[in-house]
Amino acid sequence: MALFQTVTAHGAIIPTIGFGTWTLKGETCCEAVNWAIEAGYRHIDTARMYGNESAVGDGMRASKVPRDNIFVTTKVWTDDIADGDLQRSAEASLKRLGIDRVDLLLIHWPNEAIPLKASIKALCDAQRRGLTRHIGVSNFPTRLIEQAVAFSSEPIVTNQCEYHPHLDQSKVIAACGKHGIAFTSYCPIGRGPVGGVLDEPVIEEIAVRLGRSAAQVVLRWHLQQGLVAVPRSGNRQRIAENLAVFDFALTTSDMARISALAKPNGRVVKLSFAPTWD
Repeated sequence: MALFQTVTAHGAIIPTIGFGTWTLKGETCCEAVNWAIEAGYRHIDTARMYGNESAVGDGMRASKVPRDNIFVTTKVWTDDIADGDLQRSAEASLKRLGIDRVDLLLIHWPNEAIPLKASIKALCDAQRRGLTRHIGVSNFPTRLIEQAVAFSSEPIVTNQCEYHPHLDQSKVIAACGKHGIAFTSYCPIGRGPVGGVLDEPVIEEIAVRLGRSAAQVVLRWHLQQGLVAVPRSGNRQRIAENLAVFDFALTTSDMARISALAKPNGRVVKLSFAPTWD
């Protein structure tokens, strides 16, 4: 039953449920990361832009779990992805995290003002320098995935994008699969207290039938697609709950009904500099 506890892509072995840290700061972040690792998470996701890499590092050390047992992802912000800037950003992230290298370094967002070829070259250089074990991208639509693969001298192991039942990402997932790239879902259970993914009657119905939370049902939906998901929470009970998704399964009908919830305007992360989406 415990399917897809890791996803393998070009040699990277990525735990399928990661702990997202966006919006968590300071001692709250440190404590939440510690709780997550104590609960069994072995994949922690952060970014320079989150302003919490130092707290993430503190939380990892507080857990007493050996560094090599934790898969750490960080990201280089869109303003810093030129050759030279990217490597310096990665080095600074390592200092804040207090580790020698990350397991996965991502370009957080593409930047039309910086040639993608130069950014990918810099990302590959960061890997060759030993700043990261693996490299990847984030928020790349299909057009940019194809370009990144063509430009890269090192394997791209993931593309991290917004994905939840209100947003159809089938084209991007297929493009990743074509190149053996794992797909990582951020905002995997959506956002918003009212009218969000977790309020959908279909999901509530399935959750009641299975004796699970709505969030667990949605996270299981991600796993059964063979994806990685990085839910975020600062609540100790929900942190543990979000990881308890390996001992039940959704039916084919459940999967289809949840996928059918996609909406044309389902995207919740809407930034002015975002690329043209598929």
